[in-house]
Amino acid sequence: MAIRLYKAYTPGTRNRTVSTFNEITKNIPEKRLIKSKKCCNGRNNRGIITSKHRGGGHKKRYRIIDFKRNKLGIMGKVQSIEYDPNRNARIALINYQDGDKKYILHPRSLKIGNTIISGEDSPIEVGNSLPLNNIPLGTAVHNIEIRPTQGGKIVRAAGTYAQIVAKEGDWVTLKLPSSEVRIINKKCYATIGQIGNIDAGNITIGKAGRNRWKGKRPRVRGVVMNPVDHPHGGGEGRSPIGKPHPVTPWGKPTLGQKTRKKRKYSDQYILRRRK
Repeated sequence: MAIRLYKAYTPGTRNRTVSTFNEITKNIPEKRLIKSKKCCNGRNNRGIITSKHRGGGHKKRYRIIDFKRNKLGIMGKVQSIEYDPNRNARIALINYQDGDKKYILHPRSLKIGNTIISGEDSPIEVGNSLPLNNIPLGTAVHNIEIRPTQGGKIVRAAGTYAQIVAKEGDWVTLKLPSSEVRIINKKCYATIGQIGNIDAGNITIGKAGRNRWKGKRPRVRGVVMNPVDHPHGGGEGRSPIGKPHPVTPWGKPTLGQKTRKKRKYSDQYILRRRK
């Protein structure tokens, strides 16, 4: 992926960067692999805002992604690489030998015409899906299951990958993109390679309207609100928050305060916390 830069023709293009979309080969998605996506604008069944800063945005259709990769032993061929508005990674359309078609997350360096396969005896090649126990140490993997047969849950963002560090008994140790080190059952499947579109994190929005296209509404600092709206609000002119530490709109500590549960079920699987 490459990034296109703009000259400062307008204030909106002064710092704007966009993807060149060079890798995209098809603009119209596969009809049987899409479904409608309801937009609730962060409101519940009574119309009350329960998740702020959502609303508007371009209409989207959800692409059904095969996170489970459970077509074992059936060869698939990469037919096209497409854009997905619901994620920052690209997706690849796979045409299997039995006539079935599925979308997968597009791994870096996977080209049109390449073949992929899932199963315990699959070769160690980009795009193939295997149990963690069958993948050599040091291999980069993505779309990793947390429980067997559940489907990939972690390492699914553009440019990310996890590294297999060790194997012991029924567990495989992984170093995740967040630098967290955790153990996962050896029967869980993972896909070989790094996810493509690695420059997604280097794109600069450039103007507020571009976030509105994505359905993101403006965020306002609590200090400039009224006391009825935020604990930081109120005061004459520019005033401090008036509290010993920052809090959320609901009065809970924030900005540096850890919010993870102290006795979460997955604590036993984490060997080293993320930084």
